[in-house]
Amino acid sequence: MSVDVLTFGCRLNAFESEVIAREAERAGLSDTVVINSCAVTNEAVAQARQSIRRLKRQRPDVRIVVTGCAAQTQPEMFAEMTEVDRVVGNDDKMRGEAWRDARAAFDAGFGVETSEKIAVADIMAVREMAPHLLDGFKAGLPRVFVQVQNGCDHRCTFCIIPYGRGNSRSVPMGAVVEQVRALAERGHAEIVLTGVDLTSYGADLPGTPKLGQLTRQILRHVPELKRLRISSIDSIEADRDLLDVIADDERLMPHLHLSLQSGDDMILKRMKRRHSRQDAIEFCAQVRRLRPDITLGADIIAGFPTETEEMFARSQGLVDECDLTFLHVFPYSKRPGTPAARMPQVAGGEIKERAKRLRAVGEAALRKRLAAEVGATREVLIEGDKQGRTEHFLPVAISGETPGAVRRLAITGHDGSRLTGG
Repeated sequence: MSVDVLTFGCRLNAFESEVIAREAERAGLSDTVVINSCAVTNEAVAQARQSIRRLKRQRPDVRIVVTGCAAQTQPEMFAEMTEVDRVVGNDDKMRGEAWRDARAAFDAGFGVETSEKIAVADIMAVREMAPHLLDGFKAGLPRVFVQVQNGCDHRCTFCIIPYGRGNSRSVPMGAVVEQVRALAERGHAEIVLTGVDLTSYGADLPGTPKLGQLTRQILRHVPELKRLRISSIDSIEADRDLLDVIADDERLMPHLHLSLQSGDDMILKRMKRRHSRQDAIEFCAQVRRLRPDITLGADIIAGFPTETEEMFARSQGLVDECDLTFLHVFPYSKRPGTPAARMPQVAGGEIKERAKRLRAVGEAALRKRLAAEVGATREVLIEGDKQGRTEHFLPVAISGETPGAVRRLAITGHDGSRLTGG
């Protein structure tokens, strides 16, 4: 065994885990497991700690390295765990030098003292971002992610992520285009642009290009790319070029996931979000005029501090008013050091109950969209031997297909969670 990576949290972490595995193996590490952690919720941090303990019980001789957002924000906590051999910072994890240093420390027998385990630099001092071309992706993988941005300059009152990721920084457009071209030439059918605050792309680059310009350049200069998808965006930052590309180019998939967080204006203000309820509704209506078949999803937090039942009802109502199909529901999690942690808290049981109700609304919305697809013909990207995804990111039950292929399928029904076709 060389290096295994266990990934928690977002899609960006999934991409970065590929870089970690490559750089750690190139550094000569062996018999090592890297925990790429998430800090979004207390539950995510607890899951990482539980996995570390379980892993050490199952494989007592393996070395364990912890990295990711939770390691960046709480390095001492992980270093104090006897099961952990090293803690690597969130920017350092993408650099070969950090993994060569880890190997040197292991070979020298260091890592006994807590302080010796920590290799975490000041993330706020990081100002540039290098592209990471993943030659380690297996040819023919159905979908691959390309990281074009990292960090965040905003300070939502509930969010710890800027302190784990640092300030916003972007990969230059030319480097992104070259990376996408290389991946398309290797046969990857669908590429997803990803970042922490994707719609802030380019603010730190010469000429301050925006996400729409980047998307347009990719589609113009990589004609062999079959499908381009955009991960979560902040709707208030969507630029005119992005809206034009959504309307004009069918290779940009008709699916957007929006960072909405709440449907109540007072809660949005207390979250320090930059949009209102009406802004969200108008944006969704606008993109539907541009691309009538588009599918929309959203992140929504249940039980934010001071949220009343009436405020929560407005978040539930937003699902219908924005015609959302996919909901990513977060029960509010109190993150130490954030302004929201000092606000009057909603009772834990009430948070869980609201999250449950909101998920039920999301499940009903998904069933509604699945039912509306019956009779349509869709281009389905085959993800594995049992499932594919339509252009709209709707799951399709399949069998006997080759992963990575795109197949035209007539949609004949659904089972409540996936489409069926033939």
